[in-house]
Amino acid sequence: MKFLLLAFAGIITGQLAAAQLKPKLACPPFTVDVMDGNVNMIYPKSAIVEIQTTFPCATDIVDENTGPKCGGVFFKDKDIHFYTDRDYIEIGEGFKGKLTPALMGVSRTTLFKLLGTPKLKDPNWEAFQMGYGTLVLYYNKAGKINKLQMSSKSTEALKLCD
Repeated sequence: MKFLLLAFAGIITGQLAAAQLKPKLACPPFTVDVMDGNVNMIYPKSAIVEIQTTFPCATDIVDENTGPKCGGVFFKDKDIHFYTDRDYIEIGEGFKGKLTPALMGVSRTTLFKLLGTPKLKDPNWEAFQMGYGTLVLYYNKAGKINKLQMSSKSTEALKLCD
């Protein structure tokens, strides 16, 4: 009887230990090329499956056309979001990765040399025409960049999510 109880306890302990050893899917480092409009060669027009293959650690995936919520692949812990149904990528100030050029926190007054004159302008944001589409930069109260969006669409066709 003791042997049977010991064997049963061993099996249970082994299963519990194996359950704790499940590997978490690791993502490669996120490298954003703002001038080319891509993240690790994933572009705003990329499909959900392509993004999932490159970055298997998404915190949320929303199918396109599922109602009022915009579809895409989201990495909330890294503050980067791929809105596949609207063809743009959004990077927030909590972004964990490499941003080239390093625009986060840069003052809006220093951007002319790099990006030229904005095509659209607002007190809180500016939109620049790029070779790939549109780059939208958002500013905090101090006039420093705190969010950016890279879209494959022109400023006239741009439609962003709330």
